Amino acid sequence: MKDLPPYYYVLIAGLIAGALIYFKKRSNYYLIGLTIFLLVTLIVELIGRKINLQHNSRRDTTVLYNWFTSFEFTFYIWLLREVANKKLAKRVFLYILLAYPLAAAYNILFAQGTHGFHTVTYAIGCLLVVPMSIYYFFELFLGAKSARLLTQPAFWICSGLLFFYCCSFLIFGLSNFVKSLPRVIVLNLQDIISWMNAFLYSMFTIAFLCRIKIKKSSQS
Repeated sequence: MKDLPPYYYVLIAGLIAGALIYFKKRSNYYLIGLTIFLLVTLIVELIGRKINLQHNSRRDTTVLYNWFTSFEFTFYIWLLREVANKKLAKRVFLYILLAYPLAAAYNILFAQGTHGFHTVTYAIGCLLVVPMSIYYFFELFLGAKSARLLTQPAFWICSGLLFFYCCSFLIFGLSNFVKSLPRVIVLNLQDIISWMNAFLYSMFTIAFLCRIKIKKSSQS
């Protein structure tokens, strides 16, 4: 656990915050799912870090992250379907949920192969998650009932996803090309990605905590 990037600690904080929802009744299923997802993410990140330290090469983790990022997009598509309200949107999102993992598996196994990062289906995943996140805001602002955004977990989750995947589209979509850039540039991009992850997990943590009511103590 020594010398871990900052986003690991934010991820752990989010996981602890998410665990609190199990003590609440009527918890949203997508928040429970997000907690489990963060636990899986932490395990995968630790495994990937251990492999990198042992072999001193990111090529050894390509297969791991190919499959994990495919699972990641599939989970986010499911989550965004859960927060959508319109039946038509849920139906469309269901088709996407079924089609994306199949397309990703085909790309990894047969098209781009396992020797490089699956840039095509990663880019497609970004192009799916971003508009689906925007659709949440579309439903939100056209809704008949007004809502306090700061107390809506879905607001924080969708805001984080929208920012992260808008920014990571070019970085990860061109990751196979990025590897050929000078090492200084690659290291700087890795730092940027690390802070982007920290921001995303921070938004998830806020989503878990935003409905906790803090009672003010009054002096008698």
